[in-house]
Amino acid sequence: MAEIINLRMARKAKARDDAQHRAQASRARHGRTKAERSLGQADQARLDRVVEGAKLGSSDSAEN
Repeated sequence: MAEIINLRMARKAKARDDAQHRAQASRARHGRTKAERSLGQADQARLDRVVEGAKLGSSDSAEN
């Protein structure tokens, strides 16, 4: 004999599983770990220092 199931509970369980899979896919697509964020910030800070060091001078020093 077939097992009797409550369709309402099965539908809700399936919806929870689907939502969990969508959330996991979204995290993989859009999320970054803390280490990745800090590495990106460090790279950006290094690039900013390089750009500042490569500037020829400011308009204040040209007037003097």
